[in-house]
Amino acid sequence: MRPFAIVEGVLVSALAVALIVKPQPKILKAEQPPPAPAAETSIGETRKLGDGIVRSFVRTVEGRPVAIGVTFTESALNHLPTTGDRGLGCCQNETLLRLPDGLNVPPFTHIAVNWNPNGHVPPGIYDKPHFDFHFYMMDDAERQKIALDDPNFAKAPPADCLPAGHIATPGVMKMGVHWIDPTSPEFHGMPFTRTFLYGAYAGRVNFIEPMITKAQFDMKQDSTDTIKQPKVYPLGYFPTTYSIKYDAAAKEYTVVLEGLTAH
Repeated sequence: MRPFAIVEGVLVSALAVALIVKPQPKILKAEQPPPAPAAETSIGETRKLGDGIVRSFVRTVEGRPVAIGVTFTESALNHLPTTGDRGLGCCQNETLLRLPDGLNVPPFTHIAVNWNPNGHVPPGIYDKPHFDFHFYMMDDAERQKIALDDPNFAKAPPADCLPAGHIATPGVMKMGVHWIDPTSPEFHGMPFTRTFLYGAYAGRVNFIEPMITKAQFDMKQDSTDTIKQPKVYPLGYFPTTYSIKYDAAAKEYTVVLEGLTAH
């Protein structure tokens, strides 16, 4: 046998062994992002409404509030009062809800659900059966003292505390002055279905308010709307959107302020 042939055979054999024993490259697994923190829902006060119930709630993530709202059963829309709460009066058809015990969501202190069977002013705009969901930023005991003859009743808050362009309307006892957005669809030929208002009393914003018709709830359609923001916020958490949700399985509606942001 030729010497070169022997050497060639040895080299081929060595190369074959090297290929067999050569360690395979490690396959690096892509790092998986950590799971998002789970949201927890705390239930507040539960009250009777119509033939059903309504309750307040706060949703938190790792202890930080991210949403605040109310949930009510479908039957709560049945056999509601047919009279009361017109003009500047309040609060014959009001359901007051405390927030969950031991859970602070400043500046919010309580929620009042007001049913207006015949709507209210201005005529031709808000004179449809609807609910006002007032998220108050003052103690209820203080709110109950708000009177139309209070010399500070209509005192406007600083302009930066309200979204640009909002205008004041006649106030309501035990509430304050409602500030509306004149660019809202209901002021431009569209029927009133839902809208969002600010409220003020004695020179400061004391509530924010989704206002939603019963007809809108009867449609059982989900919606989310952006909340116009002020330049200066009350100290605490403030929402960026509000949503209407319907759960067909539970037969429940939810009205919720979401995207709570600390200020």
